[in-house]
Amino acid sequence: MENKYNIKEFNEVIQHRRSVYPYQFENKKIPDETILQVLENANRAPTHKLTQPWRFTVFGGKGLQTFADLQTEIYTKYAGENFKEKKLKNLKEYPLMSSHVIVIAMKRTTEINIPEEEEIIATGCAIENIYLSVTAYGLGGYLSTGGITYIEEAKQYFNLNSHDKLIGLFYIGYPKNLEIPLSKRTPVIEKIKWINE
Repeated sequence: MENKYNIKEFNEVIQHRRSVYPYQFENKKIPDETILQVLENANRAPTHKLTQPWRFTVFGGKGLQTFADLQTEIYTKYAGENFKEKKLKNLKEYPLMSSHVIVIAMKRTTEINIPEEEEIIATGCAIENIYLSVTAYGLGGYLSTGGITYIEEAKQYFNLNSHDKLIGLFYIGYPKNLEIPLSKRTPVIEKIKWINE
């Protein structure tokens, strides 16, 4: 059967996937329909027993200021000895440089016995689908796992329970420079052990 996909383009999308930071974004808004399609692609990630643990809270428009205020409030209140002024500055500014910010969480399944790691991995796969979709659309994206991500008290603001996880914040925008070089990696051959018999 003939392959209906363009393998060359598919490989290029994967090889050009990289983080593009909010200060590298243009001041231009992405249509909500595009963000919805990106998240539909994320929703197609592999998931054991179809638990689909990923959850998305999308901030756009005036909601970006709402999110900037929220995360600076949470960070200031709960960061404790980990507090850094530079981090606070980024938490205030990064949302306003972005078209959208997606807060990504893992909602833990309790009805059936599935190891937590499998649901974390599934959510990670959903994030990779976001990265690849953003790349294919000619957009830029960056997953931040700093700031409020590991502050336990932040969970309540996103309807998460103690056994759920806040995974990260995905900033999306139009990159100022569309010439994105290949991501740097050591050769894959150094990471493979072939066993053929």
